[in-house]
Amino acid sequence: MSIDPPSQPDSDVYKTLLESTKAIPWRIDWQTMTFSYIGPQIEALLGWTPQSWISVDDWVERMHPDDREYVVNFCVSQSRAGVDHEADYRALTVKGDYVWIRDVVHVVRKDGEVEALIGFMFDISERKKTEEHLVRLQKQLEEYSYQDGLTGIANRRMFDTVLEREWASAQRSQLPLSLIILDIDFFKQYNDHYGHIKGDECLRQVAHTLSRAANRPRDFIARIGGEEFVWLLPETDAASARQVAQRCLHLIRQQQIVHDFSAVSSLLTLSLGVGTRMVKPDSPMLEFVEEVDKLLYQAKRNGRMRAEFAEGEV
Repeated sequence: MSIDPPSQPDSDVYKTLLESTKAIPWRIDWQTMTFSYIGPQIEALLGWTPQSWISVDDWVERMHPDDREYVVNFCVSQSRAGVDHEADYRALTVKGDYVWIRDVVHVVRKDGEVEALIGFMFDISERKKTEEHLVRLQKQLEEYSYQDGLTGIANRRMFDTVLEREWASAQRSQLPLSLIILDIDFFKQYNDHYGHIKGDECLRQVAHTLSRAANRPRDFIARIGGEEFVWLLPETDAASARQVAQRCLHLIRQQQIVHDFSAVSSLLTLSLGVGTRMVKPDSPMLEFVEEVDKLLYQAKRNGRMRAEFAEGEV
């Protein structure tokens, strides 16, 4: 296979230039859909000899199945329209693995009709690895921005986002939405007397323990500041929310975390506010949060180490 040289001796110079670059030149005859040329560099990159590239079928068959349909349809449509274009895809090697390729294609037209496609293949594997690494880093940064750095559970920012989403969902479905706001009793005294390192360990232990109180896919726990946590429970009625609250109290008691400087117990305890709402079209979201927060402070006023509910107390 060879490209017809414009003249001799220019042919040798032309071919040397083509075959000395890392980019892999190629030419496809549009009428026959066959390769009239492909650079020898292709064998070093993919392992396939230049002679094995006979028709566009070889190009298609050596493309990753996940890329094939889109890339082929895109390239054919652009070529028929006479539009130069680029396409990225994974190309199969002789050994069975894949290399990321970028094809840069020029459409040659004669008398208004497509005559040939001339292009270069570039190995963009390293670029793709860098891009994928950057995507992973970006995702990681996004996760970190929604994650409490100390406990590893969601933070206040994530809670605000999820609350807004679940509020809208509850409004559409007309299913109850429950919220529990929890606070560690006398945590300042714990920090002051046991030190901040022990205080941080305590917060991590409480977060891990509370996360076991509910386990449905959409149940959501977050640390929203200091020693304050929330459980957001979609499609959960008041009775079920009460059970989750009682489980929170029980699980923390089971941990037997010593707190000799608490005014209500020799062990670490919690106070909770629990509310449930059927969300109406005009229901204010923040008002609901404030109501549950008031229930939390009611629990504190009533002796702590307890949960207060909108319809009663425990």
